Amino acid sequence: MKSARQLWTGWVISAIAVLFLLFDGILHVLKPQPVVDSFAQLGFPLSLAVGLGVLELVCTVLYVFPRTAALGAILLTGYLGGATATQLRAGAEMFPLLFPGIIGLLVWGGLLLRDARLRALLL
Repeated sequence: MKSARQLWTGWVISAIAVLFLLFDGILHVLKPQPVVDSFAQLGFPLSLAVGLGVLELVCTVLYVFPRTAALGAILLTGYLGGATATQLRAGAEMFPLLFPGIIGLLVWGGLLLRDARLRALLL
């Protein structure tokens, strides 16, 4: 069954993105030393870490549930766009600059494979 395979592939791709986003959001909330160092390197006050982490976690939770997945994907796109802009402003190397876009592709690719209504709308 093509549609069942598509659905499972979509969930696997989405799960990869979700696991990374949950890990990243939790790290922002817990503020281990690498997060402290990263915020200093990027020129952001550490006081923003918890708020950004909670925002990322909320957007990710919205993405996980089928009823709110499209809203979650849109909000995550904005969040990841901000991450890309931050890396660009900081003069980051190529991989840190492209990584938020890669996660965004996983978010939207997974959603397109698991949501037939969205596929019909966009494709």
